[in-house]
Amino acid sequence: MARVKVALPAQFLFSTTIPIRITDLNYGGHLGNDRVLTLVHEARVQFLASMGYSEMDMGGVGLIMVDTAIEFKNEVFYGDGVRVSVAAGDFSSVGFDLYYQLVKEGEVLVAAVKTGMVCYQYGEKRVVRVPEGVRERLLTGVSE
Repeated sequence: MARVKVALPAQFLFSTTIPIRITDLNYGGHLGNDRVLTLVHEARVQFLASMGYSEMDMGGVGLIMVDTAIEFKNEVFYGDGVRVSVAAGDFSSVGFDLYYQLVKEGEVLVAAVKTGMVCYQYGEKRVVRVPEGVRERLLTGVSE
């Protein structure tokens, strides 16, 4: 059976630490697989904010997550702090991928995640081009 493999970039532009809450655990007593997506959502919002953007206004356009891939590596438990690092890549004319590396204490890889993001004009309900300057900012942290 083929397994999902997420190839992470060598460098990440942004990191944040998120504590695992009791509500993040499943019946096995560890981080539930559905909660990994909520952790990367939080990290994505923080990453965009660090660039002066939001999911509803990234250079004048919104964002929609169109796909995701999660490769699980290790368990995480209540009280653990998970460092979520974020990097952008694989830009097209209308979107890009975000990569997330989740690591717990001891530099143990918890999960590798990729989300496909598409630029969207919510008022017009249509996909639009990546705004001028956004690619450079997300890749380097600086404006053109």
